[in-house]
Amino acid sequence: MSEPPVSGGLGDGTVRWRLRLAYNGAGFHGFAAQEGQPTVGGALAEALGRITRTEVSLTCAGRTDSGVHALDQVVHVDLPAEVAATLDPSAVIKSCNSQLGPAIVVREAGVAPEGFDARRSAKARRYRYLVVDAPVADPLLSGLAWHVAGPLDLRSMTAAADALLGEHDFRAFCRRVPGSTPDDPIPRRVLDARWSRLSDPDRDDWPGPALAPAVGDLLAFEIEANAFCHQMVRSLVGTLVDVGRGRKRPSDILWILRSADRQQAGQPAPPHGLTLTAVGYED
Repeated sequence: MSEPPVSGGLGDGTVRWRLRLAYNGAGFHGFAAQEGQPTVGGALAEALGRITRTEVSLTCAGRTDSGVHALDQVVHVDLPAEVAATLDPSAVIKSCNSQLGPAIVVREAGVAPEGFDARRSAKARRYRYLVVDAPVADPLLSGLAWHVAGPLDLRSMTAAADALLGEHDFRAFCRRVPGSTPDDPIPRRVLDARWSRLSDPDRDDWPGPALAPAVGDLLAFEIEANAFCHQMVRSLVGTLVDVGRGRKRPSDILWILRSADRQQAGQPAPPHGLTLTAVGYED
């Protein structure tokens, strides 16, 4: 096995590796390791520890909450140079997946580029939230989508989502950061926010009958931003669904943003409909 490239060295006797992974968040108390609780990060750290025979610490692009899924989470880990020199990426992937799959799957692994940081180097994150708009729930989608006994007004929800674009103070849609005050703004820049009907068979990206509900529509809310705060996407979805139900107007979203008052937003949507779908880097 070849020596890792010099670009992965940190100048302190360690080499930084980057991993891309996907996971089903059901059964995990989020990503971040917690004492006595099953977490995605804790399980991955234990698997890597068994492979490297060292204690490892992970940094991820975005900490997902309990029950939230990911298709493209990115993490980095710093390994002693002498340990990294013995590792083969394909063998690391195979070993991780045999220990963790199918709930957690490592898709890529290898030495990180010079200066790479899974969190700080990320330029954008993208999330998708699925909603089944139907009179009755769909058992096959129960772990991936929020069942809402609509009907929902998709046009109004789409108009409401347009108000999120650009940079705003998202205090009304976020849990306050520990150590901050109610007067501290939470600025985030939203690059994309849209609703679509995935169950339309005329779509080029129609997911097929395996994901199309037997009754009703499968709706997707996709949002991309430079960063997110705690429960931001779920709070946005809960409020946008209120618009779809006729409980709020599309124009209320901008007013709620400007109010900076958490009490004005709707209840957060349940976690199981949310998936981290992509993390954007310059490379």
